[in-house]
Amino acid sequence: MASINIGNAPKNSAVLPFYGTGALYFLILSFMLFFAAPDLLFHYFNPHILGIVHAAALGWATMIIFGAAYQLLPVICEQDLYSERLSFLSYCFLAIGVTILVISFWNFFTGFWMILGGSCVVIAAMLYLINVWKTTLICRQYSIQKIFVLSSAIWLLFTVSLGLMLAINLAFPFIKGNHLDILKLHAHAGLVGWFLGLITGVSIKLVPMFLLGKSKKERLLRWSFVLQNAGLILFLLDGFFFGTSIRFLLYASLILSGIILWLIFLYDVFKNRIKKAVDFSMRHTFAAMLCLAISCVLVPFVYFFSGTKWAILYGTFLFLGWISSIILGMTFKTLPFIVWNDHYKKLNGKVRVPLPKQLYNEKWLHYQFFIFIVALLFLALGILMMRLLWIRIALLCWIMLAVMYLANVIKVLNHKTKILDGNSIQ
Repeated sequence: MASINIGNAPKNSAVLPFYGTGALYFLILSFMLFFAAPDLLFHYFNPHILGIVHAAALGWATMIIFGAAYQLLPVICEQDLYSERLSFLSYCFLAIGVTILVISFWNFFTGFWMILGGSCVVIAAMLYLINVWKTTLICRQYSIQKIFVLSSAIWLLFTVSLGLMLAINLAFPFIKGNHLDILKLHAHAGLVGWFLGLITGVSIKLVPMFLLGKSKKERLLRWSFVLQNAGLILFLLDGFFFGTSIRFLLYASLILSGIILWLIFLYDVFKNRIKKAVDFSMRHTFAAMLCLAISCVLVPFVYFFSGTKWAILYGTFLFLGWISSIILGMTFKTLPFIVWNDHYKKLNGKVRVPLPKQLYNEKWLHYQFFIFIVALLFLALGILMMRLLWIRIALLCWIMLAVMYLANVIKVLNHKTKILDGNSIQ
């Protein structure tokens, strides 16, 4: 973290509300999963699963990612964030919108409330895009990280706008095509365009920083960007005009090629790292990459095999495996440093102060990692074998994991300034 340019860090009010709310939503998501456990054995288009997916995608993942992106944009661009006020406004609209939307889906209140919630989320995505666009616009330095982050923000706005159209269509049908086919396009625009693009862009900045590693294979990242986006655009155009067909395997192959090039770059960084010890935050990242690989393997199963368990399993490894594992690990690489910077930036070098990693409970992070592995394995096996008892046991573990994560986040957020002799100071 030493190489982070802390001089351009935004105020905490532009970042910390996202972390606190995202952690709370992770706990809510875990309880929703537990109470809706039987629904995981049926078709994914049902009110509870729709509510769970939107709580995971927007309340948990997007909430944390917004906060992390607002903190990291100045680092990537070496410029101040364009507007801290816009970031706080985007938080308000996202928090209100996702809450209304999740309640609407869970109870299947189509009409005014679902459309209102979707509209708030669209406004939040627009505010986020403006902030990202303006910040990167004043950034003179060309970087592939900046392109990934900016394009992912555009994909997010496209995804939530399409989602709003689908919400309107549920109350006032106007889309001529099959609603479920458009829903698949909406989901993959979000998964590939928003999450994959953003995670790729941020990881190629953070992983070398945390491992103290370098790679000279940056050209792979440019091809990775082209392949990921070309595959997604072709998939969306073909799916919209001609419906889902076996040609999607071609587009999936393009996206997979982009993912492989990105992973080759990260492996090269790992191989050439200076810091040999791998902490539990980074182990979460490696587990996330394994979950992404399993998700890719499951794609043909979703298409060629009957039954909905493959689609549920595919979504589980993406949302609860890949995206959640990255967030669970990276939270304790970024959040403690943000809080530490606020408390100790002016004191560092003058008195002995705690290190960022001393702001959270490291043992809880160890337990969190092992509970995550057990919970995910039990959940995947339960869905695969159609065993409700296994699913319930897994989801109890998931609640324990969420409680431990939330407690550690609260511990960091409530940190008081102190010097190492234990005396608190104002």
